[in-house]
Amino acid sequence: MRVPVRRLTVLYDAECALCAFLRDWLVRQRQLVPLDLVPAGSAEARRRFPGLDHRATLDEITVVGDGGQVYQGAAAWIVTLWALREHRGLAHRLSTPAGMRVARKAAPAAAKWRDGQWGGQAHRRAEGWTYEPDLGWMYVPSGCAGGACPTD
Repeated sequence: MRVPVRRLTVLYDAECALCAFLRDWLVRQRQLVPLDLVPAGSAEARRRFPGLDHRATLDEITVVGDGGQVYQGAAAWIVTLWALREHRGLAHRLSTPAGMRVARKAAPAAAKWRDGQWGGQAHRRAEGWTYEPDLGWMYVPSGCAGGACPTD
């Protein structure tokens, strides 16, 4: 049974500069299907979608339809484009077998580029990871401020 999609929620990584850029871009687009943009892993996301693996939504784009549909990775990108007036045609082309191959390659390429170029969050700041453009990823466990860590 097919369930119509009347609204989509895009879960995006609020700590990722590329993700925030894309969120801002989506807000400026004319939408045929309304998009709600909610930070992945947030209290709001957990309240709206208690059954989702919220840790996974921080690693891979996830879009949830108002009928309970869950799209991840390439399918999430395609359904998001489908919701936009000027990009629905592109979404239809990407949903073909040949287009899906392109979309499946583009999604991990964007994630890799995000991590390398934008200081994306392959590791979470809340877990003690920070990205320094000149040094790369650095881990400082909580309680290790100033270089001094408590020992057991």
